[in-house]
Amino acid sequence: MAPKVTKAVNSCNPPWAMVTRFHAGYFRISLALSGQALLWRTLTSDKPSSSYLPQMAAVRSLPSAAFLLLWSLALLALLLLLLLYAARCLLRFAAVRAEFRHHVAMNYLFAPWISCLLLLQSAPFFFLRPDAAPYRLLWCAFSLPILALDVKIYGQWFTRGRKFLSMVANPASHITVIGNLVTARAAARMGWHEGAVAIFAVGAAHYLVLFVTLYQRFLGSDSLPAMLRPVFFLFFAAPSMASLAWDAIASSFDTCCKMLFFVSLFLFASLVSRPALFRRAMRRFSVAWWAYSFPLTVLALASAEYAQEVRQAAANALMLALAVLSVAVTLALMLFTALRTQDLLPRDDPFDCTQLLPP
Repeated sequence: MAPKVTKAVNSCNPPWAMVTRFHAGYFRISLALSGQALLWRTLTSDKPSSSYLPQMAAVRSLPSAAFLLLWSLALLALLLLLLLYAARCLLRFAAVRAEFRHHVAMNYLFAPWISCLLLLQSAPFFFLRPDAAPYRLLWCAFSLPILALDVKIYGQWFTRGRKFLSMVANPASHITVIGNLVTARAAARMGWHEGAVAIFAVGAAHYLVLFVTLYQRFLGSDSLPAMLRPVFFLFFAAPSMASLAWDAIASSFDTCCKMLFFVSLFLFASLVSRPALFRRAMRRFSVAWWAYSFPLTVLALASAEYAQEVRQAAANALMLALAVLSVAVTLALMLFTALRTQDLLPRDDPFDCTQLLPP
């Protein structure tokens, strides 16, 4: 009977196969596009972060329609991915349950809610300003799943043997921390200072433990397949987002923010100076490549806040370089995705749980 079941699963029609092989890791796409929307919103705002840098005049001269198009594209991508994942939950719940138990895949369950919060913070509509009631209602709706996942996953890290952090830690675990930091930043923008500090404290405490754990087993760890190594960029995404969150809480890019930003720059330089680490992952296009975009975007956002604070030519030049790199990488990924759609649902995906599906 087993061969017949395998044949039935493998002979699914294309839509059914797409729902089967689709997983939360595809929310990397919405995460990247939402981050880009926030970056463009920041660079085209009226803040004097780099008013004396001539190159930024070209960015600010872009029509608002360009930003609105990007924000709408990010929203459309998120809605499409949510629709596909809802279908997966209805039709392939066994695979979703297996995904939740996977030490890497489970972290991406934070990604759709992070994307929602990023889009909320960059929303171009007047009724979604931080002091508006719809903003606060949406913040609650998007933050509750993150807090619920915090209780579940962080609790497992120190109470369940096979789920101890030392057993399951991997670079993708940074997404759990980033979720808290994005939530704290959005809360601070609403003026909920105490709530923002509380959420930031939870994320910062777990980031410190996670960073030490990963640093101790950074070399020789076999917990991450080679094709997923682009997620190593999340090493500098977490401190970059922490600097942005504390900037919103403290209302200034103070010394703490600067230290986190410099740590991010150091980790970024450490990774880009080791291209051999990503060589095997770059042999064939996969959705894992989208993991390059979001960390670069968050680093560019942190550099923009740093440039606004110090107002030096070198800081503005760094901001411009990182922003251009972030936009270029995102555009390249969009092009690859459009041209290599046949590689988006590979049969050798590390998150593939088709063998766990019931007949």
